[in-house]
Amino acid sequence: MADMKLVVVGAGGRMGRTLVRIVSETAGMTVHAAVDRPDSSLIGQDAGLLAGIGEIGVPLTADPLAAVVGADGILDFTVPAATVGFAELAAQARIIHVIGTTGCSAEDEAAIDAAARHAVVVKSGNMSVCVNLLAVLVERAARTLGPDFDIEILEMHHRHKVDAPSGTALLLGEAAARGRDIKLDDYAVRSRDGYTGPRPQGAIGFATLRGGSVVGDHTVYLAGAGERLELRHVAEDRAQFAKGAVRAALWAWGRKPGRYDMADVLGLKD
Repeated sequence: MADMKLVVVGAGGRMGRTLVRIVSETAGMTVHAAVDRPDSSLIGQDAGLLAGIGEIGVPLTADPLAAVVGADGILDFTVPAATVGFAELAAQARIIHVIGTTGCSAEDEAAIDAAARHAVVVKSGNMSVCVNLLAVLVERAARTLGPDFDIEILEMHHRHKVDAPSGTALLLGEAAARGRDIKLDDYAVRSRDGYTGPRPQGAIGFATLRGGSVVGDHTVYLAGAGERLELRHVAEDRAQFAKGAVRAALWAWGRKPGRYDMADVLGLKD
């Protein structure tokens, strides 16, 4: 069977370079094309050299339309506006679109849903296998402990991250809300400042820290009277997200168009 041919977008960035490396190291798949912004000074450079693995004969291009010709899928950890454009390309080409982009608006999500009528879309707030297992634990803990336990989600990322709360924090918040059979938007508290009064019953709080080179640190607190449960995940290397994305792409290969997430990929919806 021929190798799965994947397009890495945002290939000049930190996550893009990691994706190029992981795809190149994974049996059964190959980097078909590498895309970066038109204004990038890296256009034309070999994606393998940028990723630190030596030449692979795939130069960075600013032409995404040409890049997807003959491809089986797109790996996308970019920004919402770019992701919507790549979703449209994936739909036109009837290929896989694995999305790790965070910070998407309701309109962006609707556009991705529309693309999923023709493309196989796997989108998650975090592609890490461990984080998605954590979400299952959070949902179960929230259901078991009930509303007498207050839920707070603390996350920290590097100084360059532009969206908050992180996609992972929201993923964990959604898991907690499912456990309580409520809608997260109705109970989320994303900021506190000044005289806030007592904590609302049933609230799911978010706190955000930014600084240094932190890849990702998330802790879910379930605090009751006299005891507290802490569920934590620490990401030390972006390779874990890339490995999850590659696993998602392999899982999606040959599936019917539709929108899926990492819980589908990992069989966690049983």
